[in-house]
Amino acid sequence: MPRIDETRPFLAVNIAVLTVSDTRSTADDKSGQTLVDRIGQAGHRVAARAIVRDDRAAIADQLRRWIADPAIDVVISTGGTGVTGRDVTPEAFEAVFEKSIPGFGELFRWLSYQKVGTSTIQSRAVAGVAGGTYLFALPGSPGACKDAWDDILVHQLDNRHRPCNFVELMPRLQEHLKKPA
Repeated sequence: MPRIDETRPFLAVNIAVLTVSDTRSTADDKSGQTLVDRIGQAGHRVAARAIVRDDRAAIADQLRRWIADPAIDVVISTGGTGVTGRDVTPEAFEAVFEKSIPGFGELFRWLSYQKVGTSTIQSRAVAGVAGGTYLFALPGSPGACKDAWDDILVHQLDNRHRPCNFVELMPRLQEHLKKPA
């Protein structure tokens, strides 16, 4: 069974929070605030926070800026993962991925199914890696953000989580760029 190995040190990671919305502001961004609160409670750092409109190019541009920033290890977005015409977050994320992490979306939908039933089929939550930065796109509800953080990300972003976690892989995410010795 998964567990926390108390003999390993906790390593805080720097996380950027991106809200994708045409209507939200920081004052009424409940989903983004849910993530910010949980990130802090877990002992990690919120390195940046932004709100961008539901526009594929604007989302991808913000992702590229954060991917290029060595002070950001992880980006978590909320919003724009549905199936309506304005929902373009997965496409923007996929445009910048070097590698996708399909298991994240699969696991999120499996967990979500237990709470919202077949409505979870409308979620297009995705994850991947680019430039050594982990990227996670979550639905735009506070409940979905809570579920993704509490049931998946809090564990995978904890270096002590066994048998494995994303943090311990961070030093190896760009090993393909190293020249052979």
